[in-house]
Amino acid sequence: MTDVDSSMTGQVLNEALQYIRRIAGKTVVIKYGGNAMTDENLKRCFARNIVLMKHCGINPVIVHGGGPQIAEMLARIGKESKFIGGMRVTDAETMGIVEMILGGQVNKSIVSLLNQEGGRAVGLTGKDAGLIQAVPMRIADPERKGEAADLGYVGQVSRIDTSVVRSLETAGFIPVIAPIGVGAEGASYNINADLVASRIAAELQAEKLLLLTNTRGILDKAGELLTGLDRRQIENLISDGTISDGMLPKVQCALEAVDAGVQTAQIIDGRVENAVLLELFTDKGVGTLIRP
Repeated sequence: MTDVDSSMTGQVLNEALQYIRRIAGKTVVIKYGGNAMTDENLKRCFARNIVLMKHCGINPVIVHGGGPQIAEMLARIGKESKFIGGMRVTDAETMGIVEMILGGQVNKSIVSLLNQEGGRAVGLTGKDAGLIQAVPMRIADPERKGEAADLGYVGQVSRIDTSVVRSLETAGFIPVIAPIGVGAEGASYNINADLVASRIAAELQAEKLLLLTNTRGILDKAGELLTGLDRRQIENLISDGTISDGMLPKVQCALEAVDAGVQTAQIIDGRVENAVLLELFTDKGVGTLIRP
């Protein structure tokens, strides 16, 4: 290693130290999805990032998605999906597949990878210890003149009980949560992972909420990354059309988290190697920071 390389490495480590000190002992909730969850190299980088956080005294809590894996299985069995307002109509058979993929295949693969990298991860679904209580989601059906659509077993959060998550954190484990909730009659519901991550971060009063995506973050109309945004600035960006389409629900989840007491929310590019560490421990970061 040259003197220049040594100097740069030292600067990076010193820069990281100030952030580690600031959030050591606190909780960071991470929504894990997109390319970071399917690319083998990015998966390994993510696992190492999370384990390093834990070794630095930070408490990561992971909430994961699994849409592509669910779609692949449905296609394999020849089951066609219907979407209303971007939501997959989920009948009982589809919900069974969702539980198998999210609570079994995807969740356990993340847990296994974290443990291979030296972590102590434990997999959960929202059904465990009553973590996520859910009710059916109702949205307007544009084909029925705005009448409420029946999405089947698609849910929204009615209540979060994070006692099991807190117990795992205290015992030194990394909770990995599949976004499946349970209804009053014991039925399972598939819930959007961004929404679950936001609600869990709020309930835990987390220091940060990180939402991994397949975009750089919030971009202005010239394609430049925006960061350090508050609610007023975001509302202006929504009004002028800068924030639209698929970014809208992510931004809303981020705003709800900071409004509920989470210190900051970040929408970050999961396609970047070591994105979690770069966002947490460097001045520049790799995404959009949203603050109260």
